[in-house]
Amino acid sequence: MSVCVVGAGISGLSIAFHLLERDLGPVTLYERTAIGAGASGIQPGGVRQQWGTRANCLMAKESYAYYRAFGERFDPCGYLFLADEEETLARLEAGLAVQHELDIPSRLLTPAEAADVVPGLEPAGALGAAWCAEDGYFARPQAIVEGFAEKVGARGGRIELTGVLRIARDGGGWLLDLSSGLSVSTDVVVVAAGAESRALVAPLGFDLPIVEEPRTLFLSEPIRERLLEPLVIAIDRGIAAKQLADGRVLASDLRGEGDPATEQDRWRRRIHEQLDQLLPVLQFVAFPIVATGSYDMTPDGQPIVDALAEGLWVAAGFSGHGFMVAPSTGKLVADGIANSPLPEWHKALRADRFGLRPPEAEAQVI
Repeated sequence: MSVCVVGAGISGLSIAFHLLERDLGPVTLYERTAIGAGASGIQPGGVRQQWGTRANCLMAKESYAYYRAFGERFDPCGYLFLADEEETLARLEAGLAVQHELDIPSRLLTPAEAADVVPGLEPAGALGAAWCAEDGYFARPQAIVEGFAEKVGARGGRIELTGVLRIARDGGGWLLDLSSGLSVSTDVVVVAAGAESRALVAPLGFDLPIVEEPRTLFLSEPIRERLLEPLVIAIDRGIAAKQLADGRVLASDLRGEGDPATEQDRWRRRIHEQLDQLLPVLQFVAFPIVATGSYDMTPDGQPIVDALAEGLWVAAGFSGHGFMVAPSTGKLVADGIANSPLPEWHKALRADRFGLRPPEAEAQVI
């Protein structure tokens, strides 16, 4: 059996590795630019278990265990979700209930307790927070992407730097037309191309509700002093901030809309206004560096990882957390192709779930 994976980001690489680990192959990945050049190339390496839906919690918990054994330096600095409004706090409490059913060690904090776990936090106006001390960051997240690529190569997988223009049925298999001008036949195709996955499968009769949502991150120059250890997400204020392992402080305006080329100064000003109140320890930190990217969003904030047809799989719509769940994504797809039993939570990721039942939306997308 031959398998072609479209997209060599963290999800595609994990899928290829898990396929090869089961001796399912040969496996070839097709990437139009470079390994990890899309969303995987700009993500800051965060891994957390705090989610609002059972499926996301289970994927994250499985992936968390895998990552902790990966060998790269992981900093369990903690994630704090701060709520200023009753409705937001109620959503966090609902998420905590799901997490506790799965033995995820998150907990609810009072504003004073939040200030204890985040030195320098000024919690005035906050009603409470959700906290998990086990959540954290990889010091060198790109090393994880490279590590998966090395594992793929070591097991005989190939990575071709050429784009996939079209996928078509080819008897009992599939035909890929490449930007190099060549066409290749394969038994199985896995489309893991982020927001572009929708256009690739649309001509085959599958309309995936995946839309591209621009995101902008602001970073400081490296700062020697440790100013902020946990990641702080002030939900109702629409900002998030964290100091990375290299000393850079990362901040984002979670409400930023528009063209980054024209709006980034306004977003930067709003970040400063909010941080001056919430984390005055950061008031003299400048954010001259801008990193732009995008999320491949679904209506419910959960990915689509499913077989669309015999020999055609999709793994996309990760809504900004593809890195966090890549190990479980890879295992799920490999199990499906191998006809092994799939976990119960796979039902929440099916492509046909939209419009068939009340949505279980993920409330903790940042």
